[in-house]
Amino acid sequence: FFAPLEMAEAFRSLGPDSWGSVTERQPICRDAQGHRLGVGLIAVGLLLAVCALLLGSPSTSTIAFHAPLPPTVISRPLASNRAYASPVRPYGAQVQRYAGADSAVITNPRETGFALALDDGTRKSHSMAENSAFVTGFFKGIANKEAFARLVASLYFVYVAMEEAFDTVEDPLVKSLDYPELRRVPSLEEDMAYYWGPNWRTEVKPSAATVKYVARIKEVAATAPRLLVAHQYTRYLGDLFGGQMMSGMAVRSLKLDENKGVSFYKFKNIPRAKDFITEWYQKLNDLGVPEAEQAEIVDEANLVFRYNIEIFEELEGNAASSMFRLAWSSFLDLFKR
Repeated sequence: FFAPLEMAEAFRSLGPDSWGSVTERQPICRDAQGHRLGVGLIAVGLLLAVCALLLGSPSTSTIAFHAPLPPTVISRPLASNRAYASPVRPYGAQVQRYAGADSAVITNPRETGFALALDDGTRKSHSMAENSAFVTGFFKGIANKEAFARLVASLYFVYVAMEEAFDTVEDPLVKSLDYPELRRVPSLEEDMAYYWGPNWRTEVKPSAATVKYVARIKEVAATAPRLLVAHQYTRYLGDLFGGQMMSGMAVRSLKLDENKGVSFYKFKNIPRAKDFITEWYQKLNDLGVPEAEQAEIVDEANLVFRYNIEIFEELEGNAASSMFRLAWSSFLDLFKR
């Protein structure tokens, strides 16, 4: 996709003397619009060739995420439960600090401790997820209501499994980070009724990627509940970070009626998402989780990103079709400048 730009750069590097006379040049590129059209036509030709290759050779369209998932067996038992701070508490309530934590207040908790380890350790996975064809297309307005309804269905089954696990496990670390304001199942039930109708509970089934994701949540809850922190971090904080943007884009691109169908992205009991996220990160650091456990939770968070990417890939459908739609949209953008 960068070939047209490289060709144009090489052409410019030859210098004006290599371009022929003014008379020779004028029919080729009379003005800036003609130049953009020429580059655009080259781009379309290359894109069609790429799509033909993808359609003709399925193996070339298989990306790394289709490789077998790594074993889900925990390499070693996690450390035994310890007295982690406080149980579930409302947002904004007084924080009871973990006895072994540093007493200094960090202005930006994301720059230190476990918070930094999680952000840095999942940066690549996060980038891959947000640059998937489905997410990129969604933010460019290339989306349809059917695909979005399927995404809502997948999220519903995932969050039911997560929040049932949070209710049943006794791990104090998980309990300390389980804020009631974050719970999403009631909001997702509203969205499911909007997209799928009154009989959605009996008619809608989870997709293959969703079944795999849910199975992992249940496995972790039964064998290594502390790893559920990775699921809290990856899903809840992602929802808070991008919720408002996703909600607005869905309303505009899907032409939703009266903002219906986006209850999932509205955290009614969290008026200031940035403040809440800062508090969550600070709490995470204050819990004094040992580095060995931090590393295992970071590994699980990367696996959670992987499961989410596989759901996005299901929603993309044919890889060549998704690529062509995105490329055609980018080509049209040339003439909007």
